[in-house]
Amino acid sequence: MILLYVLGFAAALLLSLVMTPFVKQFAGWVGAVDKPNARKVHTRIMPRLGGLAIFAAFVGGVLIVIPAIDSIKVEAVWGLLIGGAIIMLTGALDDRFELSPKLKLLGIVLAACVVVAFGLKVDLVNIPFGDSSVSLDWLSIPLTIFWIVGVTNAINLIDGLDGLAAGVSAISTGTILTLAFIMNNGTVMLLSAILLGSIIGFLFFNFYPAKIFMGDSGALFLGFSIATLSILGFKQATFVSFIVPLFIIGVPLSDTFFAIIRRWVNKRPIFEADKGHLHHCLLHLGFSHRTTVLIIYAISIVFGTVAVVLSQTSQWMTVVLTAIVLLVLEMGGEAIGIFSKGKKPVISFFQKLFWPKTPQSASRTRLK
Repeated sequence: MILLYVLGFAAALLLSLVMTPFVKQFAGWVGAVDKPNARKVHTRIMPRLGGLAIFAAFVGGVLIVIPAIDSIKVEAVWGLLIGGAIIMLTGALDDRFELSPKLKLLGIVLAACVVVAFGLKVDLVNIPFGDSSVSLDWLSIPLTIFWIVGVTNAINLIDGLDGLAAGVSAISTGTILTLAFIMNNGTVMLLSAILLGSIIGFLFFNFYPAKIFMGDSGALFLGFSIATLSILGFKQATFVSFIVPLFIIGVPLSDTFFAIIRRWVNKRPIFEADKGHLHHCLLHLGFSHRTTVLIIYAISIVFGTVAVVLSQTSQWMTVVLTAIVLLVLEMGGEAIGIFSKGKKPVISFFQKLFWPKTPQSASRTRLK
């Protein structure tokens, strides 16, 4: 059985390596290119239809391996393939014609509805620190759609540097694969292995300096796939299984949260694009393009490791670890200026708590 997972990974990897150069030529031919502007980091016109290669490699890998497996959940495969096709097409149209946000959202919601139609949704919520559970009934549908839309947009939001979204998605997919192995979930293991191969093959052409961008076709498809696979692995939303998927996508999710807070603090429209994201802040601190991407990879690995650890701990330990991670995350965000250049409330609080200014030090400060 393990050999089939390896075969799926290898087949998708090879297909992605072979198909990406052809997609690059196709993107230039149809005019699906990304032009530089004041908000973007790149300085030359780049083809941006890379998601087509990722999706095609994923589909090819599935078709090669699925006939040899009897225990796979067919509805999960169809939900991911049909929903993925819809969302990839939505992204591809945006790569070429720059769709309005409403049309893109419509495509994402439609793909999420396909997933729900195939029965892939959160079913139960277990009450924390107790044995009882509550059936979500009709709420399971909007909750599932909200999760897919949120994760999809979060991945799309961090697609700002060469190899960034692809690498973070690969780490998130690898985390899901690890958790699926621990839980002995063969369907999620197989689909995650194939998706991981598709991403890594594309990343060969997308890492700095990139030869092609994944575009919205890639970012939306990867976000959709990660969201759907996490639902497959954590259908019953216990306290722990609700927290774990959040850590799997910790980097894009926190960057999205930071963006909302930053725009609110600075009295800017919530959906207004800016240059205050995590990768922008690291670049402003003087890190190179490549180093910035590698730093964010490392942060993603930490989040993924925490997700795996949390899946094996008690609920009380989950609360403690989550609180610690959130505190470190908040202080790190304040330190690099991701919220605001001047406002650092948590850091200021700890400075006053552990290093209070004495009257002498305050007077010396005034003399200076």
